[in-house]
Amino acid sequence: MKYKILLSMLIPAILLAGCKKDNLKAPASTITGTIVFNKQALGLRSNGVQLELWQHGFQLFSKIPVYIQQDGTFSATVFDGNYKLTLLKGNGPWADKADSIDVNVNGSAQVELSVDPYFIIGSESFQKSGTNITSSFNLQRVNTSKALELVRIYIGPTNITDQNNNSGTAQKAASVITDLSQPVTLSIPIPASLAAKDYVFVRVGVKAVGVAELLYSKPQQIMLK
Repeated sequence: MKYKILLSMLIPAILLAGCKKDNLKAPASTITGTIVFNKQALGLRSNGVQLELWQHGFQLFSKIPVYIQQDGTFSATVFDGNYKLTLLKGNGPWADKADSIDVNVNGSAQVELSVDPYFIIGSESFQKSGTNITSSFNLQRVNTSKALELVRIYIGPTNITDQNNNSGTAQKAASVITDLSQPVTLSIPIPASLAAKDYVFVRVGVKAVGVAELLYSKPQQIMLK
């Protein structure tokens, strides 16, 4: 009899707890931001680089992964509260740093996360030359802790064009880039799969030795017809 009484008390408690859990509101506030160097957004591989978002006082103190878009912007839907935003160690084309940004969210919050890239790309230009796309751009070395490994040009049918999303690539190794004060040039044949299209998208990337992710220029649309 005692067990029946306990069971009759336990079942409503479980059901009540389940109802309370189901009635919790979904997060509706937002954190938006940009990865920058000298206030300029950096180009990356789409959803390839991750940030870590940690909430102060959260019971389990587990991280919320935040992926960066190819234009350097990111966003996360969260509950109101206080958070810490950090870089994921070894995950971007920049030097690691332990510093974090405190983010207070009340409906929304906007942040800029400044990083120290190994190299940046500037003054990039692209043009169709016969059956090729040619490019010219400047490289600037920023953080000197990693050497240059290569530069690469990517071509694809959409503006989501990078290391994992492309129809063709061409590259130059660091050994043939002897003077960073001079523009770097690259050329890539237009793939047969894209030759009949009205336009393609191209961008260039720079890779440092021992770093998986590249830093990219903005994708540019090149008319073929």
